[in-house]
Amino acid sequence: MFGKLTAALKEGLRKTKEKILGGIRAILPFGRDLDADLVDQLEEHLYSADIGPRTVGKIMEAVRAAWKNRTIKTTDECFAFLKAHVKGILSGESTALRRAASGPTVVLVAGVNGTGKTTSIAKIANRLKKDGPVILAAGDTFRAAASEQLALWADRIGVRLIRQDKGADPAAVAFDAVEAALSSKAAWLVIDTAGRLHTQENLMAELDKVKRIIRKRIPDAPHETLLVLDATTGQNAISQAVEFGKVLDLTGLVLTKLDGTAKGGAIIGIRDQVKIPVKFVGVGEKVDDLETFDPDGFVEALFETPETKG
Repeated sequence: MFGKLTAALKEGLRKTKEKILGGIRAILPFGRDLDADLVDQLEEHLYSADIGPRTVGKIMEAVRAAWKNRTIKTTDECFAFLKAHVKGILSGESTALRRAASGPTVVLVAGVNGTGKTTSIAKIANRLKKDGPVILAAGDTFRAAASEQLALWADRIGVRLIRQDKGADPAAVAFDAVEAALSSKAAWLVIDTAGRLHTQENLMAELDKVKRIIRKRIPDAPHETLLVLDATTGQNAISQAVEFGKVLDLTGLVLTKLDGTAKGGAIIGIRDQVKIPVKFVGVGEKVDDLETFDPDGFVEALFETPETKG
């Protein structure tokens, strides 16, 4: 039920809900027969809702098929069908972080500069420390500000940080971090990675080297590879997810800045196109402003109307 969502996340969804739901309900008022004109208007609205053209095309193909075979005949039935279809896109895989069978669980975090990657890493570490000691690794060595920012966060939330000088080999940072995690019996090791958009070849080579170093000591790591995306970029977030998915074995997504945008509908397109579960959403700048993503709750909150409350 949407009641699983916190007040912060419901508020964070407010702009997205107004953009998506407001238009849908204007097009599909209660108690009317569905017709071709309303279906066309619905399609036009969804194209403007940052869901992504490919995903909108698939949704509308399903809506038109259901209308033509008389599975849905009214605006109310269309609204319910649309809601169920979106829920089906978002649901499926678990949003919980994977855990190592023994030893430290290793989490690699990727994302371009400006997405809120460093802040998200700190927020994730702050959550994880409740479940055991956490070590952070400043593997984005090409941008001094990334390491410095992570150092400030590590001090603030009280976790250990492994870092080297600007320009150091990220694999060397990963090696030191793995050794530290093993020797200190840490529960979690969270590794930042370079925040620039590489060519695919360079990105693969660098991350492969980091993974090889990690696996020499922890054979089944990394247990999670998360991609951080900025919700305010809408369609660009979908493009980033697709491109990173070509070179990384992504296991989860972190969507940031959901509170400042009406483009949260991008979650639907991302989930549909890259088939990777959204695991966390950011709804503010404070260290606690990170929510575990609840797909059913997201859809219920997004489609909630005065008539469906209660």
